[in-house]
Amino acid sequence: MSLLSAAHSQVLLVDVQEKLLPTLADGEAIARRCAFVLTCAGRLAIPVTVSVLYPKGLGPTPPFLIDGAPAAPRFAKTIFSALGDAASADCVGALRGQGRGQLVLIGIEAHVCVLQTALHARRAGYEVFVVAAAVGSRSPRDRAAGLARMARAGVAIITAEMAMFEWLERSGTDDFKALSALIRG
Repeated sequence: MSLLSAAHSQVLLVDVQEKLLPTLADGEAIARRCAFVLTCAGRLAIPVTVSVLYPKGLGPTPPFLIDGAPAAPRFAKTIFSALGDAASADCVGALRGQGRGQLVLIGIEAHVCVLQTALHARRAGYEVFVVAAAVGSRSPRDRAAGLARMARAGVAIITAEMAMFEWLERSGTDDFKALSALIRG
């Protein structure tokens, strides 16, 4: 597994939806970490794709998250793996074809949709990174089990700051100044 590269990464926001967030253990903190990753990606021109599980029943992605990725394509799905859905898999695959084979996953639930997406992506040959504080489940036990299973399958479990600093690569730039201010504040 290599370091993340802004030029080779893409972010997939998995199923963070208005009706699911309140049911999560630490849902507000998870949403803030997702927003942080999306802000970093937006600043560094890293493409973002958004999947939404059964939006009719579970609601849309909260607007404050989409603000961090206004141009992100959004795909409704009923299958748990975001890569099991043809439209989102094609979008993510097209980005991979442009050299963006590092897939950074954030979202919910860690033991269901994030897990299945991560395992599907590993099977397809992506380098998969999961931002631990930006994934959640209703139960802390389910979240921990999902993260452990992904790690055993070769998925890199990282922090949001690891992603940010690996994408930045160096200090002293305008991007560094703007993004590092977010972690000091």
